[in-house]
Amino acid sequence: MTLATPVLRTDRLRLRPFTDADADHLFALHSNTHVMRYWDSPPWTERARAERFVMMCRKAADEGTGARVAIDRACDGAFVGWCGLSEWNPVYRSASLGYCLNEAMWGHGYATEAAHALLRWAFDTLDLNRVQSEADTRNVASARVLEKIGFVREGTLREDCVVNGEVSDSWVFGLIRREWRPSTSPL
Repeated sequence: MTLATPVLRTDRLRLRPFTDADADHLFALHSNTHVMRYWDSPPWTERARAERFVMMCRKAADEGTGARVAIDRACDGAFVGWCGLSEWNPVYRSASLGYCLNEAMWGHGYATEAAHALLRWAFDTLDLNRVQSEADTRNVASARVLEKIGFVREGTLREDCVVNGEVSDSWVFGLIRREWRPSTSPL
């Protein structure tokens, strides 16, 4: 089953399928040690990883297991980052939400706005009942984004990641369809 990757728009953002031209932006994003400090894998050291990422996004859409989209700023087309749904299960009507933004784009509400737009598509088009997300317990900003869009912290995965010898815990967040607030007002 193919999962058509959406093109979504908000007042400030455009969410779109990845193209090969995004590889340089993705490499810059995922090779930044500050951006990746709470990630579950080390920063990228080879540009080829970005090319594989784009191919994996296409494959996930073709196989019907996920949809990742690039986020551009509407006013000037600047690459903001990406957000996506993975582990989509049409039987359980569930998926996992993730996002990664360019450090220069932090603090402007872009993660909240993009995730909200993708969730609206997930609940309305994919008819999901549950979306889950995880955040490193040290990443308070990401936890705040999830809570702003209605996610509830459901528990802690203790010592679930070891990256470069550093052990970390993750919070698990969940959002259930009946608790979803698809507001049209700015977040």
